[in-house]
Amino acid sequence: MNRIRPAAAEFARYLRTETVGGTILVAATAVALVWANSPFSGAYTALRDLHLGPASLHLSLSVGDWAKDGLLAIFFFVAGLELKRELVIGELNDLKAAVLPVVAAVGGMVVPALIALGVGWGEPGIERAWAIPVATDIAFALGVLALTASGLPNSLRLFLLSLAVVDDLGAIVLIAVLFTASFDLVAAAVAVALLALYAFLQHKRVTTPWLYVPIAVGTWAAVHAAGVHATLAGVALALLTRVREDPDEHEAPALRLEHRLQPWSAAVAVPVFALFAAGVPVNGEALGALFADRLAWGVMVGLVVGKVVGIVGASALAVLVGAARWPGGAGPRDIVAVAVLGGVGFTVSLLIADLSLEGPAAARAKAAVLLASLVASSLAAVLLVRRGRAHRRADEDG
Repeated sequence: MNRIRPAAAEFARYLRTETVGGTILVAATAVALVWANSPFSGAYTALRDLHLGPASLHLSLSVGDWAKDGLLAIFFFVAGLELKRELVIGELNDLKAAVLPVVAAVGGMVVPALIALGVGWGEPGIERAWAIPVATDIAFALGVLALTASGLPNSLRLFLLSLAVVDDLGAIVLIAVLFTASFDLVAAAVAVALLALYAFLQHKRVTTPWLYVPIAVGTWAAVHAAGVHATLAGVALALLTRVREDPDEHEAPALRLEHRLQPWSAAVAVPVFALFAAGVPVNGEALGALFADRLAWGVMVGLVVGKVVGIVGASALAVLVGAARWPGGAGPRDIVAVAVLGGVGFTVSLLIADLSLEGPAAARAKAAVLLASLVASSLAAVLLVRRGRAHRRADEDG
């Protein structure tokens, strides 16, 4: 038994590494694309659309929706824990250090959204689909950075992490605003009460999972029943979790939960979501339709070009007016390379595409996200490798 526990802990630590998480995500996406474009595509569609859960509780959802609404709540909980930790005791606790990724994230949301809206203006669904290119995928982007950032200062990772978490939080707000068709006050009141109970238990230093797990599940169900996208439950719970450890604690609840749940998020939640979200047709006819679709072009240009313009432009402006400073050891050229990596939309972009569009239009938008993310990650990898070499040469000369 003593051998098994260290092995399990080591495996969990392995799953927490960004390269592994990104690799599993890429593998799940590849399986989805191959499966959805194979002779067995009918089985893929049947499994994705299979309904599970009690209809009496309004929880009879398709497997794809369980992945989108349920498993992604775990992903957003982990992302929310990282954000809370950064805000309270991390890089974002310092005002000037916090301003740069926050301003960059805002610029990286606004410019792609405006590009998508302008290019796709008049296309059916654009009134909500303009939000597709606003988010940067944390797992994928950090995975690419980990693979290619040898020699680069660690401050760039913190900048990218902070930027991605902030714009994912912004995307969650957009999801709540754009995709709440109806609102149930009673269910919302239940969700608020459960969140208040969670916060009270955190304040009282209660640690038993026998209370927290039912509260978390109940909060998720109440938020879902309220008509708000259920992933918001994950963010809300994370932001209420305590991040400072007491003198008698080995680690704070936020860090403990992050360590326990991040492997599940990286190895199960995000890959399963990708498996059921990324299965889009990629034959010649589908690609022809993709490049003839102005909305899809808006998504691609928004991610590949808009992210760079928005992140770099907003960052340079903030530094120019003295409101922020460049990350330690990094400069504008490094920010450009990271900004290109910001064009990897993936998880949240696929989610918004699923929510905002239906049928062939949704498939084209998701294909646009996949293609743009591939282009952005490839370009960013080249730029990051070059910047890493430049930093190593500078260290050798210095």
